[in-house]
Amino acid sequence: MMTRIFALLFFLSAITFHSHAQPALGYYLPENISYNPQIPTPKSIVGHEIGAWHLSHDKLIQYLKALDESSDRISMNVTGASHEMRPLINLIITSPQNHQNLEDLRQQHVALTDTKLSTNLDTRKMPAVFYMGFSVHGDEASGTNAAALTAYYLAAAQGKEIDSQLQNVIIILDPCLNPDGMQRFSSWVNVRKSITPSADPNDIEHREAWPGGRFNHYWFDLNRDWLVAQHPESQARVKVFHLWKPNVLTDHHEMGTNATFFFQPGVPSRNHPLTPSKNYELTKRMASFHARALDDIGSLYYTQEDFDDFYYGKGSTFPDVQGAVGILFEQGSARGHAQESVNGIVRFEFAIRNQFVTSLSSLRAVHNLREELLNYQRQFYKDATSEALKDPIKAIVFGANDDKVRALHFAEILHRQQIDVYPLTASQSINGKNFTNESSYVVPLQQAQYKLIKSMFEKRTSFQDSIFYDISGWTLPLAFGLDYEELKTVPQHNNKTPTFSIPAGKRIGDKTDYAYAIETKGFYTPRSLFKLLAHGVRVKISTAPFNHETGKKFSNGTILIPLDNQDRVNANQIEYLLDDIATQDGVDVYACRSGLDLEGTSLGSNSFQALRKPEIALIVGEGVTATDAGEIWHLLDTRYRIPVTLLSTDVLNRANLSRYNTIILPSYSGTSINEIGREKLKAWVQNGGVLIGFENAVSWINNNGLGRFEMKKDEVVAEKKNDVLLRPYASIARYTDAQATSGAIFEAQADLTHPLLYGYDHLTISVFKSNNIFMEKSKNPYANPLVLTGAPLQSGYISKTNYPKVKDTAVVGVTGIGQGQVIGFTNNVCFRAFWFGTHKLLTNAIFYGPIISSKSSR
Repeated sequence: MMTRIFALLFFLSAITFHSHAQPALGYYLPENISYNPQIPTPKSIVGHEIGAWHLSHDKLIQYLKALDESSDRISMNVTGASHEMRPLINLIITSPQNHQNLEDLRQQHVALTDTKLSTNLDTRKMPAVFYMGFSVHGDEASGTNAAALTAYYLAAAQGKEIDSQLQNVIIILDPCLNPDGMQRFSSWVNVRKSITPSADPNDIEHREAWPGGRFNHYWFDLNRDWLVAQHPESQARVKVFHLWKPNVLTDHHEMGTNATFFFQPGVPSRNHPLTPSKNYELTKRMASFHARALDDIGSLYYTQEDFDDFYYGKGSTFPDVQGAVGILFEQGSARGHAQESVNGIVRFEFAIRNQFVTSLSSLRAVHNLREELLNYQRQFYKDATSEALKDPIKAIVFGANDDKVRALHFAEILHRQQIDVYPLTASQSINGKNFTNESSYVVPLQQAQYKLIKSMFEKRTSFQDSIFYDISGWTLPLAFGLDYEELKTVPQHNNKTPTFSIPAGKRIGDKTDYAYAIETKGFYTPRSLFKLLAHGVRVKISTAPFNHETGKKFSNGTILIPLDNQDRVNANQIEYLLDDIATQDGVDVYACRSGLDLEGTSLGSNSFQALRKPEIALIVGEGVTATDAGEIWHLLDTRYRIPVTLLSTDVLNRANLSRYNTIILPSYSGTSINEIGREKLKAWVQNGGVLIGFENAVSWINNNGLGRFEMKKDEVVAEKKNDVLLRPYASIARYTDAQATSGAIFEAQADLTHPLLYGYDHLTISVFKSNNIFMEKSKNPYANPLVLTGAPLQSGYISKTNYPKVKDTAVVGVTGIGQGQVIGFTNNVCFRAFWFGTHKLLTNAIFYGPIISSKSSR
């Protein structure tokens, strides 16, 4: 009897739980439509209704595999793997008839982008291609969960409407653009879910621990990576984009809990000028479909008041410069299962339904506008070809004589975006810049991706609007620190696409028993240097120029490996390491048979200083900007293979720091480093440590007595005339937002003799700035080796109020405490993994910080 009572209580409690937590499938699906019973519902595979729990990535894949196996409308493709080796997949969804002829349809569709083939194509008989993308931010989970519903609907729905849609549209459904972030977030909220979900914003379910699930494994915002595609997730989806050349790409996101629902168009004045006006017109016409769908279910929404279509590196804007239409959706987020808002409680299932409904409204719009979208795509490329013919610039040449690798990696980005790029056939000098055939490339402008090329190379400093959702300047050759020139004729070039493997370096001179020298100009030299130090090789760095027996002059910052008195490695081991360095890192190795240099510095001089192996801690955790920390971690880990301890702020407060000789503090503003932690850091620096701080961390270092940097105050100055304000109250937000320096490029003057600039050979360097942090030049003339020029703006936006403040300010400052050094950078030198031109500033600070003269930092 007691057993039956317990069983009944368990049954009743289960019913109660499910009645609160599990919305029925009918809550989401359109009415009066029948569904194929042979197609599995989500619940039949994952064990719960969509919205009751957050789908984990493995359950999502499990369900989509089941759909693939049961539906002749679906084929599933694995396109790659995330950093954490989760599969990146998409579903190709269309009619069974189209599936029988899919490759021919793809080739015919892609021919619309080729003006030699597109004229005779009959768009009346062609299906449109529609890319559905969900949840590039892992903690914006309603998109990915709606993707599972959308896939079910497209596989199971029956009737004339869906049959026509599938016959006339080929859908690429990308259910999760960020698997690692999704898995991290779903685990957090599911583990902390109550039977009756708490809507209190203070509940731990809604307070995800740092760094949160928004980002990928290395804490990058993948929605900013479409253009440069530095991560495997981005590379996979960009490859699919170019394989299919979709007409429309939708991008499903979430925003703050107190918001409703947004769909594009965004603010009209914030479109990029390279985007045709027809694109905006089509976006507005599609908006009417979304409005009707949301009206039908009573959901609030807005449009044209927020967001923009300016930076081509984000998902909803990337298609706009390639003959397609990108559409951004933003749903007010529950950030869990339910959360209070000014609009009432936002429930997860409600957010999912809005995303699902607008997925279907998007399909309806693509279906109804199919022929117009196809014709627009064809005309876009015809217009681009015409503009290229009229453009007086016919080609762009770029390169870096001092470093083959940076130019190669930039060429790789261009190639990834289907831009034709070729090696220069013969070396030549153009406007005083030398371009060698070994390290220079040519981009002819008369090609299909003409507009995308323009967006990558242009320097733009005038804008219709002064507010940007993302960065305002991204001139890629400047980001890579490359020389480049626009040409009125196409120079001779090799017509073969380059191979994108690191070119092997050379061993110059016969094997020696004396010493070897390596220049530090190559991009992967920091990797080489760490290999040597990690294997116990005694390495020195030159602080003065010296000459080689071949007549070559080595500059400051050249690495010297003496073979005598190497107590931890023998000559054969060093030879093996040098062969590996030359082959794997593309570094040239020079044999030195003698140490005598009567015209420069002999190799036994005190101008050569011994280097120590870096033992690095990167401070992470509350108060640290996760993306900035992730960029540093990614650079050291993936590019240079330099190990780094991720030291959380709470551990810093109680840890013994003596095992580290270098500590990096990314942009930081907070209180998680307590008084004990601050005193530990200070004592550690005084004992010889090198502390490297970035952006907001420089002010924190200053305010806590860890360094001495003079910072300008960032104040918004109200314009007055005769003591009367010139602006109405209603303009407050717009004026203050316009003061943000969201991301622009500035020119800085470099002291090439300073250790922080070793490996550079240009007197000016392009730096990226996305803040209003301005460092005054020190009274010590040696403490600021990189200073912005008097007219520094190269590309992007800075307000008239802030431009005078940024001129002649320091990019980096060096100050000493006791036996240690504190190095402060006001700019981000690792921005989004593609700012190759300033990466070496960080590694120089790591390797050479300890040898900076105390006279230059006191």
